[in-house]
Amino acid sequence: MAKLNNLQDLLVEQLQDLYDAENQILKTLPKMAKQATAPELRQGFEDHLTQTQTHVQRLEQVFNQLGEKPGGHACKAMQGIVKEGAELMSERADASVMDAGLIAAAQRVEHYEMAGYGCVRTWASLLGMRDVAQTLQQTLDEEGATDQKLSMLAERIINVQAADAAA
Repeated sequence: MAKLNNLQDLLVEQLQDLYDAENQILKTLPKMAKQATAPELRQGFEDHLTQTQTHVQRLEQVFNQLGEKPGGHACKAMQGIVKEGAELMSERADASVMDAGLIAAAQRVEHYEMAGYGCVRTWASLLGMRDVAQTLQQTLDEEGATDQKLSMLAERIINVQAADAAA
């Protein structure tokens, strides 16, 4: 375990957490895309996979700017979120109900990421790391946009279909 002597130590530790989380998501999104039956949802997961690859690259740039290494910290929270998603995908469910569950799982991921990126962005800004803060804000904005897209897809299509399946 790293010793957290100051805010920069905490920043690095939390960036490592996000780096591990993003890499876990890279492994999970293809499975979610394969499981999704709604074409819009499948495409959304595929698009987010590409975006997540960019997020990993951005984090690597941030680590380079800070003279730090990205590895060395396992994100246990994301491990739990991913495990819950895997359990959901192993269930037998109506296709639209499964899609609704996949959106819920994906939004849990997005909300965890938004919380993490919001914190590290703020800390980088407080530490005078303007470029790092801007880079992290860009990712935070993208995570928020993905969450909004998932909400719109759920509210307008997927959840309606899942509700109809129960009728």
